[in-house]
Amino acid sequence: MNHHDDHPEPSDATRGGPREWSDEQLLLTAEQAARALHVGRTTLYALIKDGQLRAVHIGRSCRLTRAELLRYVLRLDHTARPRPTTNPVGLFDLGPTPPDAA
Repeated sequence: MNHHDDHPEPSDATRGGPREWSDEQLLLTAEQAARALHVGRTTLYALIKDGQLRAVHIGRSCRLTRAELLRYVLRLDHTARPRPTTNPVGLFDLGPTPPDAA
């Protein structure tokens, strides 16, 4: 028996990878939701306070549904601002020249 059998390779969940919950888990902690969105916990709570994310409160616990996270991300896709044009005209114009610079 080699030593690899005694210590199996850690899964993504045990080494802090992207899958720290199962597909069957309906509610995520704020920390799990923040990791799923690749934002910090403070940013996640700001999104909740701003009304952009709707949290579920069970007792003193704050949870977010997987469906709410998906709704938020899909809404970001639809409200994305158009990219600026690549027309360089006026790109480096800084405004009027100060009088003493002449």
